Amino acid sequence: MLALRLTRGAHPLVLFRRLLVASAAAGTGFLLLAVLGHAAAHPASAADAFVRLLWCAVPVAATTQLAVSAARTDPASRPQRGMSAAGLGPARLTLIAAASTAVSCVLGSVLALLVFLALRGDLVGAAAADSATQLLGAGHALPAAGALLLLAVVPVTASGATAVALRPRPRPRKDARGGRRGPRVATGTGEPLTAMDTNGSRSAVPAALPWGITLTAAGLALETYVSRGADDTGALLPLPERLVGSPPGVLAGWALATLGLVLAGPGLTQLSGRLLAAGRPGAVRLLAGRVLQEESRRIGRPLGVLCAVASGTYAAVKVYEAAPARPLGPLTGLGAALVLACVTASALTAALEARWARTHTTAALRRLGTPRSVLHRAAALRVLALLAVLAPLTWAIAELAALPLLP
Repeated sequence: MLALRLTRGAHPLVLFRRLLVASAAAGTGFLLLAVLGHAAAHPASAADAFVRLLWCAVPVAATTQLAVSAARTDPASRPQRGMSAAGLGPARLTLIAAASTAVSCVLGSVLALLVFLALRGDLVGAAAADSATQLLGAGHALPAAGALLLLAVVPVTASGATAVALRPRPRPRKDARGGRRGPRVATGTGEPLTAMDTNGSRSAVPAALPWGITLTAAGLALETYVSRGADDTGALLPLPERLVGSPPGVLAGWALATLGLVLAGPGLTQLSGRLLAAGRPGAVRLLAGRVLQEESRRIGRPLGVLCAVASGTYAAVKVYEAAPARPLGPLTGLGAALVLACVTASALTAALEARWARTHTTAALRRLGTPRSVLHRAAALRVLALLAVLAPLTWAIAELAALPLLP
């Protein structure tokens, strides 16, 4: 009940983000129900239904990431002065954030169910479309237990991920001189408020960068190796809407390369900041580089996910252009648009969260007389630096990942 009251009295921007989460949950729930309807209409092709269900894991993951990003930027999930005395400590705020996420996702799942039933012609006075018979299994009985189970996937996954991401973290102990032994952590968010250690020096490149590079290289190598014996194996795993069939090892290598790019996101972001601040930078370049290094952990992972999805989309477009005789189905288009929208919104939300986190720094710079034009130029320079580092890398990985999938 408290989560509903907080949702009703939230800021319009917060309500808009929750509306995005509900829309993403509706789209993902519709895709899951479409898999169930297709399986009910074609009981003999259980393997095909299982593959379709596996591909739905991608929009489920994208929706979960968007839900977590929206919960992190919700002011109601942050500890405020006097809230602990009212019984709203960090643990209680985490539960409220998880409940708010679950409410948004449940509303989206209900909307998905209504639209799905309307297109199938199961509602009173509704007529099934011609394409619904083939895509949604219109005219065949839909198992109620299976539908409820699939609709519960997104709310349970998103609320659980929100609870894990926003769980309270213990503050670091102080040494004998009263200094902190590690970076200060914001209770309930798990994000460092500063990347400076006790000596004032900047922390090194995240340790995940070498692992990300290694996984990406291993994934591309696995794709190349498996694709050589593709004609001999005969085992093919179809892409959505049977765009093209590929050995499971090729798609596993593609997934491994994508995971590596996601893990390398924070390190690549910090590398962009180091390149900006290298040499003898001016005030604008130094400010832009230091901010990127400070925010590498906060915005790096969503940027890595965005680059991974962009590379996958580029590779899929190349495969589609090479096989024009196989049209792209509406469900595949819906899933691709949903994933792209979710990861883009997550990256923008992370940037908004980073901007909120450096509010005090910006205010201090303004009090020192820093013109707004300097801050705007530093922000534009950060965007250009990220594009200069991430765009060529994303394009190269997409080109290499698409080669084994081409006919």
